Amino acid sequence: MRVVHKKKSKLANAVKEHIKTNIRPYLFTACILLIGITFGVFFVNNLKTEQAQEIQTYINEFITSLKNGSTIDNGKLLQTSIKNNLILVIIMWFAGSTVIGIPIVLGIVIYRGFCLGYTVSALIAILGLGKGSIFFSSYMLLQNVIIIPCILALAVSGIKLYKSIVKDKRKENIKLEIIRHTLFSLIILALLLASSVIEAYISSNLFMLCVQYL
Repeated sequence: MRVVHKKKSKLANAVKEHIKTNIRPYLFTACILLIGITFGVFFVNNLKTEQAQEIQTYINEFITSLKNGSTIDNGKLLQTSIKNNLILVIIMWFAGSTVIGIPIVLGIVIYRGFCLGYTVSALIAILGLGKGSIFFSSYMLLQNVIIIPCILALAVSGIKLYKSIVKDKRKENIKLEIIRHTLFSLIILALLLASSVIEAYISSNLFMLCVQYL
């Protein structure tokens, strides 16, 4: 038990030190994420009546089908989630490894923020605050607790690599930073794969238990 506790303490200290050392890039990427969330909320609030009705119909039909006995295909959901997360990491790793790719990295951050803001706002607008919160908390919250920090961390890693390439022209140092960025990306990928399992087998089952209250 003491060994496990020590490992957890070392991991927690390492995470804290990493965030403390890179606090400015994290604050910057967090602001980019918040801008995306704001855009998503604004977009939902300005939807045309026809578009709002289409979204409402889709959500209501999805909930109704589950209440009537339909189930979520956990295996297919896991496969889709893994595929999406793998593509996400590859794109952010590659873009973060190039000088001209940082706008792409930041674009992904703002897009994920937009999707989050859009989804939460749409659920609340259509189902109301109570039911919308139940839907999001049971079906989307757990994996996003992992996904959002992972995206921010991967973006910060790319920004750090970009600064290293710009400031230090020595090939050996650049190669070392690229290796660090690659290893960090693999760690993030492992965390995102864990979020895929949570999404497919925990969040989906939790949602099935809560769907009767929607």
